Amino acid sequence: MRQHSEPDRSQCDAGPNRGRHNLCIRYRQPAGVHSTPTGLEITSAIPPVFEDYATIVVPDRHGRESALTLALLSILAEISASQPWWLGYLDTGISDVIFPDAPRVRMYAGWPYVLVQAGPTQAEHWRTSGDYRGPGADLIFPRDRQWLLSWLWDDDWRCLGGSVSLVERLLRESRLEARRVGLTEDATPPGHTAY
Repeated sequence: MRQHSEPDRSQCDAGPNRGRHNLCIRYRQPAGVHSTPTGLEITSAIPPVFEDYATIVVPDRHGRESALTLALLSILAEISASQPWWLGYLDTGISDVIFPDAPRVRMYAGWPYVLVQAGPTQAEHWRTSGDYRGPGADLIFPRDRQWLLSWLWDDDWRCLGGSVSLVERLLRESRLEARRVGLTEDATPPGHTAY
């Protein structure tokens, strides 16, 4: 996987970089994410730098999405141990971006995200199932960038890039509707529509 530089920690001393959760807001434009091409392939959401790729369907039944998001986040937390995560919240105009006054970074098709360094607990609790986007962040990756989970604006599934063992672990999790996806195939899950 491509190596990236660490974020600028000088932005985190005090004042406006402290959010309502009293955590240091660290943000930057992550290399590689902003340059993904548009299309139906997994590379529209995940840069082609990982060993393996998968999609995970986000259920439309109220309440069930929370349990499945927790199952997914639990697996990702096991794999990334205790390192911090970057959480990205897409500013759709009506979804909760958690830190409304934080600067936005532009990714994908120029969409504005609030990108915050936090961890699995915050990924689980900051945005709840009451938000129309559902629980969890729209973009998540650990500091070492060993995997990337992304939920694009109009999709009802998440895309993941990571190791073969991570994808196999997701495929074995019976609570998740996950499927392996190749780089050049349509990543749209069967029965779903890409917009």
